[in-house]
Amino acid sequence: MNDWISHLETQGLVRAAENEWHFGEAVSQARVPLSSTAIAPLPQYSIMEIAGPDAERFLQGQTSAQVELVNGEFAPLTAFCSPKGRMLANGQLMRVDETRYWLLLDIGVVDPLHAHLAKYAPFYKVEITRPATRVFGVLGEDAAAQVETQLDVAAPATWAMAQSHAAVILHHPGPMPRFMIVAPEATALSLWKAFENIATPVGNAVWRLQDIQAGLAWLGDAQRDSYLPQMINWEALGGISFRKGCYTGQEVVARAHFRGQVKKRLLRAQLESDTLPTLGTPVHDTNGKSQGDVVCAALNADGKAEVLAIITQRDEPRELNIDGVPLKRLALPYAIERVDPESMSLQA
Repeated sequence: MNDWISHLETQGLVRAAENEWHFGEAVSQARVPLSSTAIAPLPQYSIMEIAGPDAERFLQGQTSAQVELVNGEFAPLTAFCSPKGRMLANGQLMRVDETRYWLLLDIGVVDPLHAHLAKYAPFYKVEITRPATRVFGVLGEDAAAQVETQLDVAAPATWAMAQSHAAVILHHPGPMPRFMIVAPEATALSLWKAFENIATPVGNAVWRLQDIQAGLAWLGDAQRDSYLPQMINWEALGGISFRKGCYTGQEVVARAHFRGQVKKRLLRAQLESDTLPTLGTPVHDTNGKSQGDVVCAALNADGKAEVLAIITQRDEPRELNIDGVPLKRLALPYAIERVDPESMSLQA
């Protein structure tokens, strides 16, 4: 499956690392969607498919989402947990037909999650596969109109989905309108070429910056089995149903919520530096004590590093730094309070 990459390379794609693709200098790319429509390949994501007559029942026992709400229109966030309530993966769940679901995941957790779910799959009539899909984003003030024009479909609401031309269209939150296109490779390439006529290609770090500014963390393999869902504010984003029945890790997740025992939380911040911290870089206080770790970082349009980090909760305010560079706290675009996916589904 090289047609996708080969075409992007003719457009100036540089693969700086396996899942780090860009089309030019990072800061200038971050400015593109501020004034025009941008398109970004998103190699950091992959799709897992769960299909079969028992797919809904199987997922209901494994995921934090209320699967009956996943109806081809509402596409909620979700999490898969260990028996201790730690996330093995977080993602977005879509129903693409009556007995077939797609799960959007960080590419690093697809194989480990597949291995985990495969232990339970023999007890159900389901098949777990990794379909040959590609993912790219469309972002900018005119993104919704461009999506509607190119795919001949009404742009979905946030955390909703639409389907057209064998593609799934997802609407993610952020400081500007942005949509994710998930499709088989040939379809994705055809759609990308259509968007090239009206949009500017940018690297996937531009999309990651939007995730940071939306307070949305996608955990990779290095963070697997480390955090409760609430530690990435998943309940504030509608990623946990507290009304559904049992699923793996549910008792621990529910107890932490109802007793208020969440010891770490997601922090959004900016560094007065153009050096990006790597994932897992410690966040220290002024005494040099580690208070947490970086889970996402990208350069903004001013050339400053913005980060999401998971840090220990403290009642008293404290100064934090990364490698001695002070962290400036930035507001999250949502309140840290429970949002039930059951109410969100009515708005999809």
